[in-house]
Amino acid sequence: MRDLAQLPKAHLHLHLEGAMRPSTLADLATAAGVAVPPVRGYTSFGEFGLQYRAASALIVTEDDLRRVVREVVDDAADDGAVWVEPHFYPPRYVGALGTADEVLEIVLDEGRRAADRRGIGCGWIVSALRDFDPEQAVELAKLAARYADAGVVSFGLAADEALFPPEPFAEAFGIARDAGLISAPHAGELAGPASVYGALDALGARRICHGVRAIEDPALVERLATEEVVLDVCPTSNVMLAVVPSFEEHPLVRLLDAGVRCTLNGDDPLLFGPGLRGEYELARTTMGLSDERLAQLARSSLVGSGAPPEFVDDGVERIEEWLTSAP
Repeated sequence: MRDLAQLPKAHLHLHLEGAMRPSTLADLATAAGVAVPPVRGYTSFGEFGLQYRAASALIVTEDDLRRVVREVVDDAADDGAVWVEPHFYPPRYVGALGTADEVLEIVLDEGRRAADRRGIGCGWIVSALRDFDPEQAVELAKLAARYADAGVVSFGLAADEALFPPEPFAEAFGIARDAGLISAPHAGELAGPASVYGALDALGARRICHGVRAIEDPALVERLATEEVVLDVCPTSNVMLAVVPSFEEHPLVRLLDAGVRCTLNGDDPLLFGPGLRGEYELARTTMGLSDERLAQLARSSLVGSGAPPEFVDDGVERIEEWLTSAP
């Protein structure tokens, strides 16, 4: 079998703190003099969110934040990523580490340094949270727009879409799109097709984080395929949060068969386990995806990313070389 670590790909659906190494979480807990927060055993999305926030709360200094950024880039490179595009919510560190601009500049700087050292690319998704006032999202979109030529490439929206629909965030996403940023909200995970329609119609989504419940509406699946909207799919996350019953019943293959562009991603490896390469391995061994299909996913990840065109072209060429190499 071809080595999946050698398959060039992008990691597009990855939350910064949720991609922290378990060993780093343990180090931060020791430094804070507290027990290591649990990262397993959640039985609902709400409990999962509490564990995520408990882990994030241990990042208290600029050095802590830089370490997490550096290690996330390193882990992506080790998994064969040539481009990594983490989600980041700057207000989490405002005050303790400076203004929103100063906080964002920390991750942009460290991401650039780490990526240059590893010979890969790094862009950022500034992500709003839908359980906060939409006015905060507007301010975050303005922040993202100010750094559209300095490393921010996308604008996202996270948290529970079943409780907070996308429509109130239309103004924020309009600002982001006007700045040339990719619209990449979460949808079609905890809520069904209506949340995906809202992401498309109200937010102008070009990439959708998850989106797998679009499979419940054949007309929506056809629209996604026709409009070449990319779904940033995270199979392990979907199974562990009971969005789908099992890997065998995951709709990824059906979405691909319908012509929908999909990518594979780790979402929050700290809490779910597999990183980028692990998700590709699961897709191969558990879902039965061929190397041609895996290359298709990798190709979509680069074409759908915020990477510079010449970067994408080089990566796609290397994917074809991987696919034509001896297994």
